[in-house]
Amino acid sequence: MSELSWGVFATAFGWIVATDFRGAAHRLHALSRAAGPFGGAPTASIGLLRLVAAVFAVAGPFVLASGLLDLWHGEKGPGALPSFPAWFVAVEALIAGVSLWTMWRPSGPLRREWAGATRVGRAAVAVLTVSFVAFLVTLAAGWGTGVGVSWLVGGLCGVALLLGRRTGTASGGGPEAPGRAES
Repeated sequence: MSELSWGVFATAFGWIVATDFRGAAHRLHALSRAAGPFGGAPTASIGLLRLVAAVFAVAGPFVLASGLLDLWHGEKGPGALPSFPAWFVAVEALIAGVSLWTMWRPSGPLRREWAGATRVGRAAVAVLTVSFVAFLVTLAAGWGTGVGVSWLVGGLCGVALLLGRRTGTASGGGPEAPGRAES
């Protein structure tokens, strides 16, 4: 299941960002700046983001095909993850709490996406947040299939947010701030 989830997400994310479809690479760059701890810390250039995405775009279909072949031949199936010690689960919960706070703080990228989004955009933000929490819960519980499904659903909602609005304005001006509606 993890190969299938990874393959689908890597292929979709890679092709969309590498080709800068609907300005996805520019939105990812703007969102990564907003997600930084100081709201504007230097990040990788758009060209580097597109290069990394191209690696995902090339590797994703191979991983997806491998996962499908393994599933077809019955070599692998959904299984349980190893149980994690209590200290690992506690550290995971602390990191998740800080991450959610960072993403949902007043200047955070998910808060801005929520404020400027349509119903579909808000649904994507809500499902992304729930998928993040579900990923952590299923990882702590050792449910391998739940980890893969929540990761895939959250990743695809994140890709939908990248495609949500164009980064440029209709007049051909520069990129708009994430979460702001176009004029």
